[in-house]
Amino acid sequence: MKKEINLGVVCLGRKTFDYQAAERIYENIKNDLKKIEKVNYTIIEDLVIEVEEAQTAAKRISSQNVDGLIVISGTFHLGHLVLELDKVVDKPILLWGLNELPYNGGKIRLNSVCGVNLNSSNLYKSGNREYYANIGDQVDENWIDAIRIKSALENAKIGIIGYRAKGFFNLSFDELRAFEETGALIDHYELKELWEFDVSDKDIAARREQLKEVFDVSDISTEQLDKVASLSAKIQNFVDSKGLSALAIRCWPEFADNFGISPCAAMSLLQSEDYILGCEGDVEGTMSMLAHQAVGAETPFLADLSQVDLEENYALLWHCGVAPCNLWDGSCNISLDSYFAGGRGVTADFVMKSDQFSVLRFDSAQGEYRVFLQKGEGIPMEKDLKGTYFKGRFEKNINEVLDTVVNNGVAHHISVVYGDYTEAFKIFADIKKWKVIE
Repeated sequence: MKKEINLGVVCLGRKTFDYQAAERIYENIKNDLKKIEKVNYTIIEDLVIEVEEAQTAAKRISSQNVDGLIVISGTFHLGHLVLELDKVVDKPILLWGLNELPYNGGKIRLNSVCGVNLNSSNLYKSGNREYYANIGDQVDENWIDAIRIKSALENAKIGIIGYRAKGFFNLSFDELRAFEETGALIDHYELKELWEFDVSDKDIAARREQLKEVFDVSDISTEQLDKVASLSAKIQNFVDSKGLSALAIRCWPEFADNFGISPCAAMSLLQSEDYILGCEGDVEGTMSMLAHQAVGAETPFLADLSQVDLEENYALLWHCGVAPCNLWDGSCNISLDSYFAGGRGVTADFVMKSDQFSVLRFDSAQGEYRVFLQKGEGIPMEKDLKGTYFKGRFEKNINEVLDTVVNNGVAHHISVVYGDYTEAFKIFADIKKWKVIE
């Protein structure tokens, strides 16, 4: 389900052009916008023509706490109007230009695109870079999804339990820099707080039965199953009680030693229920998953580019056994296994479905934020190893993908989802002025 957002909508005009045709087009636009899921609008119903009208519209839109502003150039218009809106609303702007109408008596009727040009120049030269242009009869829904991403991060409360995994220096990040760039607040908790979190016997019993229904549990002990059930209940109630949008967990090396199992299987179960859980204390990877969720991607998961085959042009998108169990391919045996951490791991083991996929990584390096994006197609495979994985062939040759990752120092975790969501992230990066790595 996509992140719900609030948008302001205003249409600008000038009576020296065919403003009456623009009004008719605007009525159709308003009806079309209302069909888009999970968007609440503050719509200025009439064309904004005069400066005073823009000032009144700006105050009304600003009072509604919008996440972004759609400014339609119904016709060419005064240059004052977008600046009056911008200085009060101060949110990312979609500059929307309409297709020109057939000429009427040799006169240009709308001159809408020139209005977009005027507005973009005024915004750029006044220091605003948070605008994006859309020309056509329909709104660019990728821009709307980019605003969902921005809103999801700005309103996020992300927890990290423990720290990053031992030796994974590349998963380190600057918390206040992350706050400056995204608006997300990160709260730290100790592992012991989760291990000792109190849950009811009823909750544990329900999770135990659920695990037995979803997984083949014949290869783990009753004690291990009980621990997975207990941890599933603990993580769910911990996240809910703290009001967390997402949680990154230092899942090794202490977990198996001190709790008795690793959290992989519990995380697999909960992620299938739309909990955003990042492994190995990877906060930026967890942010990436949260952003994927904001645009409606189903149950994102973290994976490594593993077992890259340069000759056959594919990579295994693998992790030790934490992917959401709802992504099982439906053919192989879906099971829990204790191969990891000297028999104390308890991971989910299954091949994931083969379908179109896209990957994302929000990644910081030396104070700069970047967005890594790729997409490809899954290739059916047998269950030949432990963990959760699928074979992926990218649109670009795997040699090129690997060179891009290595030469840009992108961290080794990527958020993976089924479907292509890359365009919204390119627009988001443009709004944020982050570098796009493809």
